[in-house]
Amino acid sequence: MRTANMLTMACVLLGTSPVLAQSTPPPAPTVPAGDWIELFNGKSLEGWTPKITKHALGENFADTFRVKNGLLQVRYDKYQNFDSQFGHLFYQTPYSYYRLVVEYRFVGEQAKGNPGAWAFRNSGAMLHSQDPKTMTRDQDFPISIEGQLLGGKSDGSARPTMNVCTPGTEIVVNGSLYPEHCLNSTSPTFDGDQWVRAEFLVLGSGQITHFVNGEKVLEYALPQYGGGVVHNHDPAAKPDGKLIEGGYISLQSESHPIDFRKVSLLNLAGCMDPKAGNYRAYYVKSEPAACQYARPAATP
Repeated sequence: MRTANMLTMACVLLGTSPVLAQSTPPPAPTVPAGDWIELFNGKSLEGWTPKITKHALGENFADTFRVKNGLLQVRYDKYQNFDSQFGHLFYQTPYSYYRLVVEYRFVGEQAKGNPGAWAFRNSGAMLHSQDPKTMTRDQDFPISIEGQLLGGKSDGSARPTMNVCTPGTEIVVNGSLYPEHCLNSTSPTFDGDQWVRAEFLVLGSGQITHFVNGEKVLEYALPQYGGGVVHNHDPAAKPDGKLIEGGYISLQSESHPIDFRKVSLLNLAGCMDPKAGNYRAYYVKSEPAACQYARPAATP
């Protein structure tokens, strides 16, 4: 019931109609433009920290992650060989309830020594990631929920984007634990170097919904630790069966060059008391400690 209630509120927030809501939802609450947090400032990697397999936290090996012409770029021109050096660029602040918008495009060719055809035009936005400080030097992927970003092969075959993959985690789909590592979305295929707008609606350990260019393409629930497809990790960072309420966000380096021009987040957790100065109607998670009230005027 908790998940259903959060989903109803969130769909109202996005102006969509959830299955359990009334047929005519109320108008979506207004979101002031200034409430969106620009995680990528278009100028530098300020606020971001790289963690690349076989390298220490904070080492941006071979200038993998860089900013040029207002774009956050992932490049491999300084690699002699990719050699399973999977990378992730972590934002400094963990979040639990939020909307995340990522605008991306794939460019160029895969790095030499890439892991194979599966990594062609393949990247991701990792949600609910473990703290990068808890990753080992040789760990390949953070324990997380991956919003998988895929580009088409330009051969007429279907290759949807905004799928979900689960390194060290599991999800619930239609009431049951999903048995596979990845689940495809219903998105169209995007061939070539075109920009794609990906959006995630994340409601803590409840529902997670994926959108592509404004259209819902995937939905699942109850993210939790479990499963495999993560290697050389500290077992203490993977308490199987425990729900994941929140975590860090990271962008992936998986052997194919990719550009990001926008990475923005709207925090959905905050003060839900209408009497407070920082009340927002769109919040779905109450944080009473965040409320700010006007002080009474001093007595003459």
